[in-house]
Amino acid sequence: MQIIQVDDKKSVNAFHELPYTIYKNDPNWVPPLRIMVENTFNPGKNNSLKHGDAQRWLVEKDGHVVGRISAFVTDTYAYSFEQPTGGIGFFECIDDQDAANLLFDTAISWLKSKNMEAVDGPINIGENFFNWGVLVDGFMQQTFGMQYNLPYYAKLFNAYGFQTYYEQYSYHLNITSPDLPERFWKIAAWMAKKPGYTYAQFRFAQKEKFIADFIAIYEQAWVKHDNYKRIDPEDINKMLEESKMMLEEDFIWFVYHDGKPIAFFMMVPDLNQLFKRIRSGKVNLYNLMKMLWLRRRKVITGCRVLVMGVIPKFQKSGIESAIFYQLRQVLVKKPWYTDMEMSWVGDFNPKMIAIFKAVGGEHEKTHKTLRYLFDRNKEFKRAPIIED
Repeated sequence: MQIIQVDDKKSVNAFHELPYTIYKNDPNWVPPLRIMVENTFNPGKNNSLKHGDAQRWLVEKDGHVVGRISAFVTDTYAYSFEQPTGGIGFFECIDDQDAANLLFDTAISWLKSKNMEAVDGPINIGENFFNWGVLVDGFMQQTFGMQYNLPYYAKLFNAYGFQTYYEQYSYHLNITSPDLPERFWKIAAWMAKKPGYTYAQFRFAQKEKFIADFIAIYEQAWVKHDNYKRIDPEDINKMLEESKMMLEEDFIWFVYHDGKPIAFFMMVPDLNQLFKRIRSGKVNLYNLMKMLWLRRRKVITGCRVLVMGVIPKFQKSGIESAIFYQLRQVLVKKPWYTDMEMSWVGDFNPKMIAIFKAVGGEHEKTHKTLRYLFDRNKEFKRAPIIED
């Protein structure tokens, strides 16, 4: 076997082509858009690499590419833990432990050279609501941004020595079901009409205000998370601009109490239902026009909840239910959306798990974020539970 660094046009193309070989007989796999993957490794497009570095490799066996991996270090992630922690991602490999081990060895050797002491994977270079975790249960077509892999991938990680840092649960909600919990929705309707509370849908025309409001909420709501990090407003601005064609403004909500921002909710259409029909993963004029046409035909029937946050003072007030109530009114006007995935929530966040269950969500998929400590004698600790 031979390791090849991805650093030229030929190796970059091989990096993108490998999944087509691995998943050629798998109807659940949706090819990502190449430009999205490449933008992840471009410091000009991915602000997480402003203060970081990333590298990619392929592994060849008998002259054929059989595996790939990326390794990366970003200051915002690496120094959020007890030990400096890097990441690996975009892992794909045939069911061959030796090939996987060579990829892991190569990535970890590079991370050690960057003074890291542990590695998490498979994770994304940036926000954790995209391409995060190894799928271990729920092997079906994933929603936009959710990681898909074959069942043996977890075995390759575990056999090398990776351990579960936390589990990630995705909940499914059939919006059209008559069996949704009526008591929850009655309480939600009551809460949504309480005096002093106002609700606003995101509008691009006022994005600077909403970005500032989001950061104000985030700084309080996520501070107890183990990998909390400060957010650069420019990161949010860039993400919104690059996602403009994909977003539904009506799917992004803010809540205010006496005029001050206290909660935030963001959902996106399941773009994988479009990408599934663009098998090449390449964005050219024809494919772009095809996606726009399909979207106007309302072929997207699903949506995915990306993130919801409430500042601590209001976390037991029922605001979360009121947000779902507002969203439900939107979806009544968009009847082509019939399915909602709430993903993902970590096992370290029992409060949010309880909310998803209360809405009527059913646990449908499980991913795991794995960690490998370079000092094999060091005590391994799982992600701490978020306490009240």
